[in-house]
Amino acid sequence: MSRVAVVTGATQGLGLALAEGLAQRLSTADTVYLTGRDADRVRQAVDAMPAGGARVRGEIFDVGEPDSAARFAGLVRERHGGVDIVFGNAVMRVGPDDDPRAIIRPYTEVNNFGTTRLLRAFAPLVRDHGSLIVVASSLGTLHHLAPVLHRRFDGLTTLDEVDEQVAAWRDAVEDGSARAGAWPGFVNIPSKIAQVAAVRALAAQRRDTDLTRGILLAAVCPGMINTPTSALWWDVRDAPAPAQAATALLDLVLEPVKPEHYGELVRFGQVVPFKPESVGGHP
Repeated sequence: MSRVAVVTGATQGLGLALAEGLAQRLSTADTVYLTGRDADRVRQAVDAMPAGGARVRGEIFDVGEPDSAARFAGLVRERHGGVDIVFGNAVMRVGPDDDPRAIIRPYTEVNNFGTTRLLRAFAPLVRDHGSLIVVASSLGTLHHLAPVLHRRFDGLTTLDEVDEQVAAWRDAVEDGSARAGAWPGFVNIPSKIAQVAAVRALAAQRRDTDLTRGILLAAVCPGMINTPTSALWWDVRDAPAPAQAATALLDLVLEPVKPEHYGELVRFGQVVPFKPESVGGHP
């Protein structure tokens, strides 16, 4: 059976590298959906794809729109009956000069509610030996959150519970009470933690069935990448280019599933512990 892959946020950076890498490593019978929210940029990205490998199809898919994930999943189901690889990579980027109170609502709509909508829509479509991957960060662990806030994201078992916690954090940022409540000022941290928590919550529901079917559900950290956005925050001159960073993620979905990766945050093939007590057995 031919394989079908979907990459969100695929018109630049890591997403573009993932789409190109999948196209080169899959067969001519396979299809890679390169998606984004801007029609011109999607078309330009598809036109720039190297020849050979899988067919690359450009589609508009704005994860920030409430109905978009269900709508696009329906299109994939109608055309192919299912999906084999999904990379949830779409992200609204923020810079050091952005006011968190001004951007937090659209930011969470894309990065967090967009993630949970993607998981809800595509998890039922993943075929045997397929992968559903959320691109997150090693910032997405409780190590980076004040202990008083750990309970908000630890042990959640439904995507609705994750959405409730994200909404509460978003509202606290918006009304200015977040800092008094011990939330970090860098919005990337709670957002990435919530993305990993969403993967863990869905995995808690699907683990036995998915592992029996050889399906991988995981969050991944690609490590530091040399992109213009990352350069706003860090010195990335020596960091890998997107194409280099994509290699470990492509290996993860194209090589046999390792059960220990299921439901976890994976970086360069190794599990990154979500909770501080997971390290060395100490609380």
